[in-house]
Amino acid sequence: MAAQPKQGGFHLPARRSASNSDPSILTKITSSAIVSRGKQAACDATFVSKKLLRSTGKAAWIAGTTFLILFVPLIIEMDREQQFNELELQQASLLGAPPTGPPHK
Repeated sequence: MAAQPKQGGFHLPARRSASNSDPSILTKITSSAIVSRGKQAACDATFVSKKLLRSTGKAAWIAGTTFLILFVPLIIEMDREQQFNELELQQASLLGAPPTGPPHK
């Protein structure tokens, strides 16, 4: 039994061979030196951007952790000290002692 061609449907045009002596405009553009240099520049920019983003993320992590460990306890202690001073002033005013605040000009 021999292979019979299909009936109906549509047929695609035959492809041009790769050894065509007249390259298309798209082939000429994509194989130009300017395009290859542009691609290389884009690859380099992407590489540098990824490295910069990664190192920036590491630096942000270090800065955030340092802030939490060193400065948050300091801020909490300063707030406690301020509340303690305000409580002392309030107790002193309830007991009738003169306020010991900063001198007025």
